Amino acid sequence: MNIKSLQAFIHLCESKSFSKTATAMHVSASALSRQIQKLEQDTHQSLFLRDNRSVELTPAGKKLLPIAVNIVSEWQQFQSDSQHGEQELRGKLRLFCSVTASYSHLPELLAEFRLLYPYIEFELSTGDPAQAIDKVINDETDIAISALPELLPARLEFETISEIPLSVIAPAGVSSFGSELADGMPDWNKIPFIVPEAGTARERANLWFKKMRIKPNIYAQVSGHEAIVSMVALGCGVGIAPEVVIVNSPVRDKIQRLKLEPIKPFKLGVVCKRSNLDNPLLSAFWKVAEKVYIQP
Repeated sequence: MNIKSLQAFIHLCESKSFSKTATAMHVSASALSRQIQKLEQDTHQSLFLRDNRSVELTPAGKKLLPIAVNIVSEWQQFQSDSQHGEQELRGKLRLFCSVTASYSHLPELLAEFRLLYPYIEFELSTGDPAQAIDKVINDETDIAISALPELLPARLEFETISEIPLSVIAPAGVSSFGSELADGMPDWNKIPFIVPEAGTARERANLWFKKMRIKPNIYAQVSGHEAIVSMVALGCGVGIAPEVVIVNSPVRDKIQRLKLEPIKPFKLGVVCKRSNLDNPLLSAFWKVAEKVYIQP
């Protein structure tokens, strides 16, 4: 059994609220739920009765509570006696990702990580995901969340965490090219396109243009995917953007997805220099990433 899972269990017994305990333990509600589920798997017992408003202990949960309190108390005493806490991993990791990734993929990963390594801090910077690989190579960051390029430099290590589809999007409202799009066979040369300036998403867009035999009329090449969705919503053109960015955009209700030939998705993952995996802090992060995102 994991000590932090037992601590979360004890707190939940007192608060009877997943949201309150998640806040107190500095984890997401989903991470807390997984901890409790794992504890129930380990004990082969249902520990809580849950409904939309309350959480109540089952008989098995009531039996486990004093045992959990005793285990946690003895563990804390052992830490105090042996000063084990001073031996825990401490330090700082630099992490780079896009704005969207900072709230679409990073929170769950960090929630799991902090349960195991509470004394490791993160220096987070955000920007154009097309810059992620270069930032790792140039030692501007220790870890980056990045799309997997067609050719990954040999000195880098990549761990997939998700597969990201891309969509072709158009304004939901009035635009100067709306009538052309409404045509069953639009003349794409008359329609302005907004595309990523660089990176894997741009490579995928170029392949799609070639497959569709489109010579795109490029209205804008944008650094950062979030701005593509905003420009499309403003009626500036048709855009190509990752689905995760579209779903999380505050203007997603002002765009529409066009039903066209699909664009090849790309893999999203964490990337670092292979030689840096000897760093205990980075190695710890890597192992958590492998555990959290299990690929089908």
